Amino acid sequence: MMQGAVSAVSLLVLGSAWLVHTVPVLIEPFILTQENFHLAQFMGKWYEVAVVSTCPHYMQRKRGNPVIVALELQHVASDGNFAMTATSFRNGSCKLTSTDYGLTNTPGRFFHHIARFGADVDSFVVHCNYDEYAMVLLLSTEKPSGNKTTAFKLYSRAMSVRATVLDDFKTLVRQHGVSDDAIIMNQNKGVCVPGERVTQPVTAQPQVEKKYGATCGSLRSTLVMFHQARPSDSLFKG
Repeated sequence: MMQGAVSAVSLLVLGSAWLVHTVPVLIEPFILTQENFHLAQFMGKWYEVAVVSTCPHYMQRKRGNPVIVALELQHVASDGNFAMTATSFRNGSCKLTSTDYGLTNTPGRFFHHIARFGADVDSFVVHCNYDEYAMVLLLSTEKPSGNKTTAFKLYSRAMSVRATVLDDFKTLVRQHGVSDDAIIMNQNKGVCVPGERVTQPVTAQPQVEKKYGATCGSLRSTLVMFHQARPSDSLFKG
């Protein structure tokens, strides 16, 4: 009887081991967002002044038109999402696009879907001080191919960034295995009015101010990899 019990236990152990080795465990990247993130303070007007991505096609297109993108974020307290309106110069005119971002259980983490590419995108606000800058990490997964892309964007309340903020952004990029030499600094081509034709836009690199000041927390304390599965409330179309 004892020998039979031992044999049964052995079979269960072997069966469990076989199950562990044959069923893949999917682990998503874990990104720690800005501590005590406040959505209301994050809303309002931003400028996308720098960007880098692991997607070659995106980088090629961005290098061809490295222009500052004006962003307007609006949230209605009763809604489970917020809208981002983006305006930028493209093909000689000012283009406007709007995207809805779904909120998740994690403050500072948002979700939207890009129907044109069949891509689900998770956005993480990893650093910000609300009145000056925000650093956003985007993880995109295309379906059904499963191709994954990582992108980093630097937002500023003005069309300029302090040297220390830019240095912190470069550090963030490097800590995720991306070369900071690939970062594209967007150019200031003036005020963008949707639908207005532009003949000779002014081209100037965004200024990097030389004065120094406080930043929004330590980079080391907010960068941890490997995350749990996306919260079930991550929805809404972008």
